[in-house]
Amino acid sequence: MAERIGLLCGWEESFPKAFIEGCNKVPGIEADYAKIGGTAEKFASPYRVLIDRISQEVKHYRFHLKAAALAGTYVVNDPFWWSADDKFFGYSLVQRAGIAVPRTVMLPQKDYIAAIDKRRSLRNLEYPLDWESIVEYVGFPAILKPADGGGWRDVTVVKSPAELLKAYDASGTNVMTLQEFIDFDEYVRCICIGKDRILPIQYSPSRRAYIVNETDDWIDKALLERIVKDSVTVNNVLGYDMNSVEFAIKDGIPYAIDFTNPAPDMDIWSIQEKYFHIVVDWMVSFAVGLAKDKAKTMTETYRWAKLGGPQEDPLSSKSGRAGGNR
Repeated sequence: MAERIGLLCGWEESFPKAFIEGCNKVPGIEADYAKIGGTAEKFASPYRVLIDRISQEVKHYRFHLKAAALAGTYVVNDPFWWSADDKFFGYSLVQRAGIAVPRTVMLPQKDYIAAIDKRRSLRNLEYPLDWESIVEYVGFPAILKPADGGGWRDVTVVKSPAELLKAYDASGTNVMTLQEFIDFDEYVRCICIGKDRILPIQYSPSRRAYIVNETDDWIDKALLERIVKDSVTVNNVLGYDMNSVEFAIKDGIPYAIDFTNPAPDMDIWSIQEKYFHIVVDWMVSFAVGLAKDKAKTMTETYRWAKLGGPQEDPLSSKSGRAGGNR
């Protein structure tokens, strides 16, 4: 019986279509868009592998994926870690692994939900903030951005204390980070599959565009090797099997700027046709490898791992779902 691979995605078209077609060319593999309805507490997923590119926006999917992982499905990316992760923790973590990161300070949020009484609920909050020490450490210019954001949303370049306070006062309930601005000589975005398949691509943040190069002459070989090595390190310490890692290069040092992107942009019009086909081939190979390796698990380090595995699904006969994880 065929091993099933399910894909969860939103409006994107080019990657899902190419990925599913590629998987279905492999004998013994059946790939399609995953279908998710009601999920019983006794649950058997019909999928050996689920590729998640949308649960950050659809909460129901995230909850289902956790149940699927418990039932024995290999979920890319790990829904438990994705739920817990944030960009500031990432900076704190990878610098301990020897990765260069800009100086970064997390700031208390400016505003709070209505249930918070600022006079009584915030007794643990240091007030006023020691802005002088924060600015002295980070310096100007700096980047003010959400600690758990993405897609360049709510990102501001600040060049003075006045600009910083103005942007901070407008940040609402976001938890923000103030980060050293790296006036880079070169910028590289790496698309990463399976932690160790790294595709470095020259990138223009100002145009938000990938730059196609026919050879690797655009970057020093030793620097390229370090970028690949650092990307592998980042993926391993974070546990991501699908990610993009961005480096701002200044004076020969690759600073990891953004590297918690569990659903990276893989659209053909974004990453360009040359790189698109490489990424699709890698993702197909990785997913098929997971599907065929029945011993492969993603939950062995969790305390409840011994309780995992498929159970008889009371909804399977009514919904037409397959009865177990093969």
